[in-house]
Amino acid sequence: MNIALIQMDVQIGEPDVNFQKAEACLEEAIRQQPDLIILPEMWNTGYALEQADELADADGERTKQLFSSFARQHQVYLIAGSVLNKRTTNEDITNTMYVFDRQGELLLDYDKIHLFRLMDEHNYLTAGHQLGLFNYDEDVKIGTMICYDLRFPQLSRTLVNKGAKVLVNTAQWPSARVDHWRSLLIARAIENQSFVIAVNRTGTSRDTEFPGHSMVIDPLGRILLETNDEEDIYYANIDLQLVDEVRQQIPVMTDQRLDLY
Repeated sequence: MNIALIQMDVQIGEPDVNFQKAEACLEEAIRQQPDLIILPEMWNTGYALEQADELADADGERTKQLFSSFARQHQVYLIAGSVLNKRTTNEDITNTMYVFDRQGELLLDYDKIHLFRLMDEHNYLTAGHQLGLFNYDEDVKIGTMICYDLRFPQLSRTLVNKGAKVLVNTAQWPSARVDHWRSLLIARAIENQSFVIAVNRTGTSRDTEFPGHSMVIDPLGRILLETNDEEDIYYANIDLQLVDEVRQQIPVMTDQRLDLY
């Protein structure tokens, strides 16, 4: 699987600027003919939560229109990071990830289930109640998480127990805790014997700096890609057969004691 990771700066409260940048990044990324393109968390507005009602993408329609059309035109899978979303049926504001297949069909609509209190998400957003899991080319399951979800190992293990061979995390993880970011991502790969793909934003928003450091890690915890803090598009290739090989060598999944925990 060839992957393109879009590590972009995000202009807080400026969805028109961010949509224009995202579209330009997609056009650049597709030149390398990846199978999957991934964006970071909340790329459409940043954490302009106090303006959420005004700025949120109503039912994700603007996001869906752009990404569905692009995926269909270029026959590529897209993980649209996550966006600030307003569900018009109940007025809930959510941090929502959308995933599209090669035909432009919506595969996944995942609301972040762990809200980050340090960014006041719990004061503005409604938490999700369903897991993020989708099929890539029918025979490979990919589990998804958004930023703070990474700190809950129960979630990644549940996704793996439901068949995930790849775990994807899209984030706005700050520079102040970049060591946690790296350590947790590597741990999630090793303990779940899965590929981990993590796409973080870069740049500065108000007083918070974001380090980039998007990563691709194999099921043995080996770092295949780690970016710097530059806004750019990065590429990696993963061999999905390695997951089965590692799980056969060290049968962690088989040796789980799910009767006890």
